Amino acid sequence: MSSSNNLAYAPLADRMRPHTIEQFAGQLHLLAEGKPLREAIVSGALHSMIFWGPPGTGKTTLARLIAQSCEANFATLSAVMSGVKDIRACVEKAQLEQQAGGPRTLLFVDEVHRFNKAQQDAFLPYVEDGTIVFIGATTENPSFEVNNALLSRTRVYRLKALQSKELVDLIKRALTDKELGLGNLKLIIDDELIELIANAGDGDARRALTLLEIAVDIAPDTANGRVLNRQILNEVLQGQVARFDKKGDQFYEQISALHKAVRGSSPDAALYWLARMLEGGCDPLYIARRVVRMASEDIGNADPRALRISLDCWDVIQRLGSPEGELSLAQAVVYMACAAKSAAVYQAFNAVRADIRKLPNYDVPMHLRNAPTGLMKDEGYGQDYRYAHDHPEGYIAGENYLPEQISDNHYYQPVDRGLEKQIKQRLDYFQSLDDNSAFQRYDGSKSN
Repeated sequence: MSSSNNLAYAPLADRMRPHTIEQFAGQLHLLAEGKPLREAIVSGALHSMIFWGPPGTGKTTLARLIAQSCEANFATLSAVMSGVKDIRACVEKAQLEQQAGGPRTLLFVDEVHRFNKAQQDAFLPYVEDGTIVFIGATTENPSFEVNNALLSRTRVYRLKALQSKELVDLIKRALTDKELGLGNLKLIIDDELIELIANAGDGDARRALTLLEIAVDIAPDTANGRVLNRQILNEVLQGQVARFDKKGDQFYEQISALHKAVRGSSPDAALYWLARMLEGGCDPLYIARRVVRMASEDIGNADPRALRISLDCWDVIQRLGSPEGELSLAQAVVYMACAAKSAAVYQAFNAVRADIRKLPNYDVPMHLRNAPTGLMKDEGYGQDYRYAHDHPEGYIAGENYLPEQISDNHYYQPVDRGLEKQIKQRLDYFQSLDDNSAFQRYDGSKSN
């Protein structure tokens, strides 16, 4: 059977794979004239690389085009299906080809992040001696998922999700291409529906073309042609979810966006990212835990109610589950976004921990030690301790509760917002009492 006959039964997305760099959709930051990857391909200067990007951005296709442009043998492995034995077989074949004076071998490894360390290490000697040109593809951040040894021998190229306009152009090309696309069918579809399919593709060329093909397959024939209307499209798009890779880059990028929107006091953006995560299938309890973190990290004592609201939200989700409990998440997120902000406690806590890690472990001052036995009292435990409630306003001017060596350190610096504005005023007042007090716990000289 000829390759053209094989293509006739292939999915539309496979049939519409580009055959030249010029046909490639998107990725102009890599493939425009003058860009390093484009120049390397044109000049035939192959080097090992890793393509990092979301699904449907053309990682496999680009690897094939590079092999084709550079007249290299194209070999492929899938990390899901292959092991060290398969790697060795590919390398042996490449070595035989090299010994016979044949072309170089480009080995494309799909989902390289799924290979363990030993499997990834198996490529190293053959990448170094030039037996293979290695191209790995991953949807995960290679900084975390690819061994440093392999990463240092490759160049990482970041592929971006396709823009809506790029998907529109791709869909229109598929609709008019008579050899590989749908151009031989008499299709009736307006630009508005093409844009809807492009938006539903969510940056994924394969997904957009698959949705188009399904819509065409179920569209009714009329005397004027096969009509794709809104009703057909709604049936196809029903149940489609936004791109959201649980525990992958999309996951962490969107929770980061939600957190930053709350911190930036943008309730609209916070709701948007919350809804994106929920629609993509994120566990509401995970978001609830992160909202509790936001309450302490970014709001703190500027509005202590935020922490209680976040915990109540968590409780509601545990009691009601999804989707009933999700509204409490929306309420909590909007409250957090609108609340007064302070990172003073978060920053103070980090500063204290940093000091603890770098400074000596100072002894507890004698006046702060408890003395439950006579022996401990004789040793001076608790000597000169002053009980705060015996003093006006429950405060002992000039007293100090830190070790003497760091007695002047001030970690907590409340901001002039929300409740912390009042806290700041009270602490400033206490400081003025200290400054004017005849009693000073330490005499000002510090031992090291």
